[in-house]
Amino acid sequence: MYIPKQFEEPRVEIMHELIRAYPLATLVTHSSSGLNANHIPLHLSESPAPYGTLRGHIARANPLFGEIAEGLESLVVFHGPDSYITPSWYATKKETGQVVPTWNFAVVHAYGALRVVDNASWLREQLDGLTNQNEATFPKPWAVSDAPNDYIERIMAAIVGVEVVITKLLGKWKVSQNQPTRNQIGVISGLRVSGHPETEAMATLVEAEVKNIR
Repeated sequence: MYIPKQFEEPRVEIMHELIRAYPLATLVTHSSSGLNANHIPLHLSESPAPYGTLRGHIARANPLFGEIAEGLESLVVFHGPDSYITPSWYATKKETGQVVPTWNFAVVHAYGALRVVDNASWLREQLDGLTNQNEATFPKPWAVSDAPNDYIERIMAAIVGVEVVITKLLGKWKVSQNQPTRNQIGVISGLRVSGHPETEAMATLVEAEVKNIR
């Protein structure tokens, strides 16, 4: 991933926050059959340091299951907030006219070897962890244990665990750092007027940059 220095986010804790907030990952692998991409939610554990481990599951019917071997390299992409940025929001548009549209985004790339974990206890722990994380904001969180045991057992028989111990972690936060403050303020205002949750999240990231609290 190309990361100009001004857009680099090196802090592991900030990248971990994005992974937890946007757990649906694009899992990219390369095997004898070529490049493959799967979209699956992954649960982050901070161990081992410094980058942690990603755990999830796939269907046994997924061709990826047959391709995985110890050491199969993988790239896991987590997409955070993103938004189109119109030059109409820039104060300098009126001054010089030398402005163009762009796209703001925050993204994390995690690298490591993908391996299968075909173990019922491990898989149940992974399902509980992923579910509990994503149910935490609901007034009455659902738990795996709420479903009948025989039903969960049938579900588990059809899936298999996957794990990536992260060996490299890259973060790119393109949030208007290359614009003067007056343009950044215009971007924040424009995004917030849009009124969408995604644009509000991006406005917060740009505002953090303006306040130098990233």
